[in-house]
Amino acid sequence: MTEWPNWETMLVWASVISLVALAGTLLALPWAVTRLPADYFTRPRRTAWHQATPYALLNLILIVLKNCIGLVLALLGVVMLFTPGQGLLTLLAGLALMNFPGKYRLERKLALSPGVLRGINWMRNRRGYPPMEAPE
Repeated sequence: MTEWPNWETMLVWASVISLVALAGTLLALPWAVTRLPADYFTRPRRTAWHQATPYALLNLILIVLKNCIGLVLALLGVVMLFTPGQGLLTLLAGLALMNFPGKYRLERKLALSPGVLRGINWMRNRRGYPPMEAPE
């Protein structure tokens, strides 16, 4: 029977993964927020990006890859809720990448949360992008 590594080793690895996820989130979040159009939250329906290329197979591969990365980030976020790291940010980044019913409504609801839209607009302003329009 194989022996589990000691808890110190597991804690070190969990901390390393947590720090890498935090760094990735801190780098990716401003990049992603500035790529959204200013009217993203005020549109009645979300625009589909899955037709980014004229090749259906490539679009399918991109969608599957995006959802797999989102699922991994969401699962790591759940783990980091109980271990050192930015669990909530990583979980939200994973959910933002995945496609699921009601996602756009959830994004709009989160944008109305106190401070969220202000934080998004602060990031956009620092990079020279116009502020996001507030949903009604």
